[in-house]
Amino acid sequence: MKKASSLSELGFDADGASSGFFRPVADGGSTPTSHRRRLTKISVIGAGNVGMAIAQTILTRDMADEIALVDAVADKLRGEMLDLQHAAAFLPRVRLVSDTDLAVTRGSDLAIVTAGARQIPGESRLNLLQRNVALFRKIVPALAEQSPEALLLIVSNPVDVLTYVAWKLSGFPASRVIGSGTNLDSSRFRFLLAEHLQVNAQDVQAYMVGEHGDSSVAIWSSMSVAGMPVLKSLRESHQSFDEEALEGIRRAVVDSAYEVISLKGYTSWAIGYSVASLAASLLRDQHRIHPVSVLASGFHGIPADHEVFLSLPARLGRAGVLGVAEMELTEEEARRLRRSAKTLWENCQLLDL
Repeated sequence: MKKASSLSELGFDADGASSGFFRPVADGGSTPTSHRRRLTKISVIGAGNVGMAIAQTILTRDMADEIALVDAVADKLRGEMLDLQHAAAFLPRVRLVSDTDLAVTRGSDLAIVTAGARQIPGESRLNLLQRNVALFRKIVPALAEQSPEALLLIVSNPVDVLTYVAWKLSGFPASRVIGSGTNLDSSRFRFLLAEHLQVNAQDVQAYMVGEHGDSSVAIWSSMSVAGMPVLKSLRESHQSFDEEALEGIRRAVVDSAYEVISLKGYTSWAIGYSVASLAASLLRDQHRIHPVSVLASGFHGIPADHEVFLSLPARLGRAGVLGVAEMELTEEEARRLRRSAKTLWENCQLLDL
């Protein structure tokens, strides 16, 4: 039996319900007019561990007037919505809605896609990718139809290739289709360095770019703290900071997600905060720089005819990607980035989009 989540569902008429408690302020006999502002709506597609961590973080940071949750599993979806609704007394006033139908996302300013097929033991990466593409064929065109002016933020993995897929299927300009990319990888990178240097991670300027995955590139050459180049200082104070050591640190960043998964079964909180930070930069027009998956054709020697999405530091605002930073890379860093782009482009070519 379906339980009620509001008095309206229990048969009480909601129209004019507040009139018994409040009356308008007299204004010289004129009829009061209600102030209307444009409301902000965020939709999260996929109510699994990642999707709900994102929704919960966005909710507590008071970023939206309405949050729509979509998932294929109706009972779990309604349970997640009710669980959040029951915390209403402790949270900003936000309308929470949910449905298995993507029509509930109509009028979204930002649509965040976390839905994805899980890998079957022994399944090839390509087969998993093709199953996710089939899922995106159902999700993305419907999202675009319901919210033709929305920003699309892709979190599902493999995020770079699926951001390319979402761009192709949506028909949106590339500036409005963004992948979460290496925003979280860069936070993990900054955390490791901050712990070693005993500073706040927010004071470490360091980026991981390229693929969100095994071929990601750590940009050591531009890493800094308080305007000071860190790599030079580390090498002067620690002779062990050779190329092998640097690769070990990059590998630790890449493998850190696998460690979390092996310990608790999944990742959720860090990606929740990462995506919420992207949502804030986009919807609040903050013009902050984030390493996110963007159309990278023509950057750093990537061929202009390779429509590949990978992470580069990008300025984000209400219109989406406002620009991509022209980073100064060493030749080795640029070579690794082009190699990462080549791998991603080869995967995209297999999809026949």
